[in-house]
Amino acid sequence: MARYSGPSNKLFRNKRVKDLSNRKLTSSMRQNASGQHGAVRKKLSEYALHLAEKQKIRFTYLVSEKQFAKYYAEAARRKGVTGTILLQLLESRLDNVLYKAGFGITRKQTRQIVNHGHVLVNGKKVDIPSYLLKAGDVVTVKTRSTGFMKSVSEMIDMACAPAWMTIDKEAQKITFDRIPEREELDPEIKEQLVIEYYSK
Repeated sequence: MARYSGPSNKLFRNKRVKDLSNRKLTSSMRQNASGQHGAVRKKLSEYALHLAEKQKIRFTYLVSEKQFAKYYAEAARRKGVTGTILLQLLESRLDNVLYKAGFGITRKQTRQIVNHGHVLVNGKKVDIPSYLLKAGDVVTVKTRSTGFMKSVSEMIDMACAPAWMTIDKEAQKITFDRIPEREELDPEIKEQLVIEYYSK
């Protein structure tokens, strides 16, 4: 089955990382592995470390194995640092931008918001969560959906809004000003391990 529908926090607890796709869990998640006594730990092989990092990033951005492989292939094709470009592609996804802008509590919620046709990109309806935004793109909420979206966004504290986008919560508008730099993204992600995984 391509999509995992079980409790996502268990996947992250087993890797001892925070579920960055869920705002509710980032500060309160237990750090021990799932299960009554927690999983028995043993030293991981090099391959297991590479695989675990790839899966962690995949689960964070909620992309399938096939999608992730396509993102990697596209990042490897472009000029520049492959690992950085990979993360920039993932950060440019429409569902992720809505999540980072505080228009959803979880990435699953923002994905559903896009799927249900609540948002416009440059004035045109886009219902594909994986749609990649470009610098200068403007995301707005459909007029009929503003009430619902405001009730969601009011629950979220966006004191540390991303520097690469301009957010107008009153107007329900996001301007994707630029592609983020690597130092602006999560320092706990080790994209080099993903490069090594696909290089084998």
